[in-house]
Amino acid sequence: MNTDIPEILPHERVFPIQIGSELFRLSGASISSDAPSYFSQFFQCQLKTAEENGDDTNSIRTLYIDRDPVTFRDISLHLQGYHVSPRDGSHFVKLFADAQFYSLEVVPRLISQLYEENIYISIGHRDFQIPRDLFSDPGNSPNYFSLGFAVFFSTPTEVFPGLNRDGLLRPPSIMPPAVPNRSADTFTEILHLLRGYPLDIRSEDHRAELLRDCKYFHLKGLEQKLIRHSISFNLARRKDEITLRLEDIRQSGIQFAENRSGSPPAVVAAESGFVGYVNYARPFVDSKPYELVLEIGDECTKLHFSSPLGAWGPVMKAEFFGDGKMRVTRLFEVIATKLNLPTTQPLGLLMKSGGASSQPASPGNTPLNEGDLVHCVLGDEAYVRLDGMDWSPRHDWERGDEDSSIASPEDESISVNPRKRKRTEGGGMVVEGQRWIVKRGQWRLRVQTTSKNGKAGWECVLVAVKLDAVSGEAGRNRARGFLA
Repeated sequence: MNTDIPEILPHERVFPIQIGSELFRLSGASISSDAPSYFSQFFQCQLKTAEENGDDTNSIRTLYIDRDPVTFRDISLHLQGYHVSPRDGSHFVKLFADAQFYSLEVVPRLISQLYEENIYISIGHRDFQIPRDLFSDPGNSPNYFSLGFAVFFSTPTEVFPGLNRDGLLRPPSIMPPAVPNRSADTFTEILHLLRGYPLDIRSEDHRAELLRDCKYFHLKGLEQKLIRHSISFNLARRKDEITLRLEDIRQSGIQFAENRSGSPPAVVAAESGFVGYVNYARPFVDSKPYELVLEIGDECTKLHFSSPLGAWGPVMKAEFFGDGKMRVTRLFEVIATKLNLPTTQPLGLLMKSGGASSQPASPGNTPLNEGDLVHCVLGDEAYVRLDGMDWSPRHDWERGDEDSSIASPEDESISVNPRKRKRTEGGGMVVEGQRWIVKRGQWRLRVQTTSKNGKAGWECVLVAVKLDAVSGEAGRNRARGFLA
């Protein structure tokens, strides 16, 4: 700290200041230490007038200000060289308002000190003192505290917006920062996480509470750390994988894996049709991308089986419903954008009819899919649980057992007669028209080229990893539980 005090007022002189009902006597050195201010200008005028009139310079009038003397005690300690730190939110706003009121032209040291102080805020009727650098991470700044009302206390040049401090009788009343409608216990845990400590997530309800308040306070980086995910190394594929739910996918995290040969995607596509897999890196958190395993739940997926058996496994089409359909459509649009594919629809164009904005969300409206049903494959490596029992596709197809889960339709509106099965060249049995309802599924996203009617195109194929499905209404009812 610079201890050189400018000679604004005579350092040895004592100047009387009465704040409310209490009289303070401060030296010229103390007043000059944080000047120019209301005090220094007032007594400079007194000294100049006395000198011009030839009066005794000892006759200096007392400066009277109708403010809180308790708050001024701390300000006088600051002028005398002591470090003053706010005790709570109420004390902070009083110091800040009076320090601004007593200064006239430039920002003095006390204002700068308070500007760099901790954030004092009441959340859920509990006082918190938060270091400003706790929100310094890119993903957590700007946040609620810097974008909301706290900006009122963090702009040293204009604390009373719209008010001219010259001639202002008193500063406006400022309420201490408070967020009464959030949980103090949850915010305590958020601060614990921001400081780098681990936190035991007790349940999914507990995770939802933390995520809800992270979104409220605009802490995007912490939110990405808290979302449900799994990162592992797949030794069989020699790939790092990340499993995420569809609703947690963010546009900025989607990436496209480079092909193994290092050749441009168009070259590889011309050779084999396979381009690569979609990768993902959580924004603000992950330093590298992982191969994405996408989890789609909420029973929003229906699988339609078709034949014959494809080169990648059984051929299926996935139909999505509700929010799942909208999210899958948006995901396909983002992947197409990452691949620099031309859009086939006038996206964003507001039209009464014919524009993409007037059409319902559908994967068929994206450059990666031609129809509303998405191409899927079910390989030997996929794990399937059908109607509450483990299900092996090769076992059931090759056996041709009339009592198998496919050969025993539970709902004629969804399943088909087993006699419609066709034998493929490989000897496996495939059922045409079979439909499953997927309660929860995990998929890889493979991008490949396709040719239809002599026209080349691109498509995103869902490769099954793990499925929990039912073959009909009876299978769904079997999984029901009775109310307690």
